[in-house]
Amino acid sequence: MAEPTSRRRFAVLAICCMSLLIVGLDGTIVNVALPALRRDLGASPAGLQWTIDSYTLVLASLLMLGGSTGDRLGRRRIFQTGLALFTAGSLLCSLAPGLGWLVAFRMVQAVGGSMLNPVAMSIITNTFTDPRERARAIGLWGAVIGISMALGPVLGGVLVETVNWRAVFWINIPIGLAALVLTHRFVPESRAPSPRRLDPVGQLLVIAVLATLTYSIIEAPAAGWTSAETLVLLAVAVAAAALLVGYESRRTEPLLDVRFFRSAPFSGATAIAVCAFGALAGFLFLNTIYLQDVRGYSALHAGLLTLPMALATLVIAPLSGRAVGRFGPRPSLLAAGVALTAGSAAMTGLSPQTSVTTLMVAYVLFGTGFGLVNAPITNTAVSGMPLEQAGVAAAVASTSRQVGQSLGVAVIGSVAAATATVGAVGAVGDGPGVGIDPTSTAAWWAVVAACAAVLALGFVTTGTWARRTADQTRSRLLTTPAPGQAATPQERTRQVATPPAATPQAGNQQAAHPVTAEPEPSP
Repeated sequence: MAEPTSRRRFAVLAICCMSLLIVGLDGTIVNVALPALRRDLGASPAGLQWTIDSYTLVLASLLMLGGSTGDRLGRRRIFQTGLALFTAGSLLCSLAPGLGWLVAFRMVQAVGGSMLNPVAMSIITNTFTDPRERARAIGLWGAVIGISMALGPVLGGVLVETVNWRAVFWINIPIGLAALVLTHRFVPESRAPSPRRLDPVGQLLVIAVLATLTYSIIEAPAAGWTSAETLVLLAVAVAAAALLVGYESRRTEPLLDVRFFRSAPFSGATAIAVCAFGALAGFLFLNTIYLQDVRGYSALHAGLLTLPMALATLVIAPLSGRAVGRFGPRPSLLAAGVALTAGSAAMTGLSPQTSVTTLMVAYVLFGTGFGLVNAPITNTAVSGMPLEQAGVAAAVASTSRQVGQSLGVAVIGSVAAATATVGAVGAVGDGPGVGIDPTSTAAWWAVVAACAAVLALGFVTTGTWARRTADQTRSRLLTTPAPGQAATPQERTRQVATPPAATPQAGNQQAAHPVTAEPEPSP
């Protein structure tokens, strides 16, 4: 097949960025609409949590499956299927007659989204064969998540204010349809020469772990933290996790290669992704309710107030990518941990009288920390991995981001619900244990704890000991190859992943294939 022209290559990149834009936009834009959803659909606090988590939970569960399905059946075909599902799901969400229908249609969106980002990354890495062009393409791709985060609150506020909450789903429809048509016109079909085998048992176990854990946490404030229902669900989650580890450790081509977790940097990157994105999700969830229901701001006013946080992320993310390329991941991770912790700590004394200046400082600090944390997550996850395994490692890191968002809303929202009481300042709900108090000190300290964990994990998992465990893990992976890998240890040793250190990874890099881009020279 002839090498695509420069115009065609960048058309493919634009199409892939459009997919990331609508998937990323759907998170922050829906957050702004939560108070309107509560009023129009009579949503309970748990219902508000499920509006967010039904999307992120399904997305997290199916990301790795989406990437491997594209490798096997054709990337363009699966990408088009994902666009069609996501667009149809968005239309259905805008027509939802009740909360239950909205949650179900959000899951349809997520199934489509799981086919977009991992497959799009595979399309990019196969389209841009020149390492420097690929580095720039991946940098632009990664920066789009910052753009979507910046656009989400403001665009959502405008749509909710001028139309209603249903309009936040309409924005996806023209973008999805345009991307669908352009994909047919510009994106060539491609498949992996040796696609990984499907792992249905592993996939079902992943879904069982995430679904039971999230459900038990969200419903615990109403059911009781020590109720039989909560304890049984938690026990099922633990049992499913144990079965997953045991089953995957015996497979030649597992959905989740548990050997990766012997590497402290990889384990650290996974845990940092969960904590950082959990903190972000909890922060946005509480802050949206606080600004609109406690301060009485309109959706548009609330969106404009949070814009400094998104802009800080957008500005800092590419700088973090370059810093990781020059100094390694440790400085960025430590700075991210400090900024995130400081920003969230400033919110622990939240009240209706909190000054706008305090809010702005907290938003900028938190946005700065979030912008710093993304590049080192992907870098640390894939650094030193054998080339054949780097894409899977990056996909696990991407999945961890979505898991973090699900658990962040579940845990922090449930803490805010458990501490809400009738008449409490800022409590949103109808009685003890069934409302959400966005000024809950306990809930905000839970956000602080997640941010402090980013700092601690960044310190522990990027030192000399951690690098030694990464080297040992790489050696084990090279000496016990999966079918289809290089035939000799010497060949495999030459195929060690070069992390995309200098590219501005600004969010959900859903890599289904290794990124071997050479870093751009630092200025």
